[in-house]
Amino acid sequence: MQPSNFTTLQPSNKNGYLLVINGKPEGPYNLAQLKSLNVRASDFVKTPAMDDYKEAHEVAELRELLGLKQQPVIPQYFGSFDQRLLASVLDWLVVAGACIIVALIIVLFTDDKATRIVIAFSLLVIVPIAKLIYHVIMESSAKQATFGKQVLRIKVCDMEGERISFGHAIGRNLAKIFSVLTLFVGYLFAFFNKQQQCLHDMIAGTLVMKDRLF
Repeated sequence: MQPSNFTTLQPSNKNGYLLVINGKPEGPYNLAQLKSLNVRASDFVKTPAMDDYKEAHEVAELRELLGLKQQPVIPQYFGSFDQRLLASVLDWLVVAGACIIVALIIVLFTDDKATRIVIAFSLLVIVPIAKLIYHVIMESSAKQATFGKQVLRIKVCDMEGERISFGHAIGRNLAKIFSVLTLFVGYLFAFFNKQQQCLHDMIAGTLVMKDRLF
């Protein structure tokens, strides 16, 4: 993974871009140095502000500077079953915890015992609905991930690695009904395909991808 017409340059002392050359990060280089290195669209770069490496064409600043055309990034690294399971556990804790706190606050201001019981049992319905809304909003957001997925550094995307729409996120999460109706066997589909898709991912045409690591 070496830039074309590569010539040796001393890295800049300023914060700039790390550039992957022959499989190893070099730099940081400033914009002028990157231009002289003839960086290609497929070369990997990273700044201190980035969570992980990106191909040069994915960075708007570099597209403008180097005249690169943005290309679709086909996902190659996918969230494993254990990552997805742990993310789901974290998300259940986040959503259930928030709902319980709200319920407790309401109960503190309610003297009627019957009302308190109704509030307690209503959590059995409210928590799953809240979790559905939470997933739809977070997975269609710029982060493309719930808090649990963000911790595990995985995110939801379409088959070309792009952010899914709000409607697409609704479809994906409603499709989880089929994964559950198969006695959760639908979730085990992830073990039997290269893209590690669960049944609901296959139905919705989505992937759970993870960041590239070097």
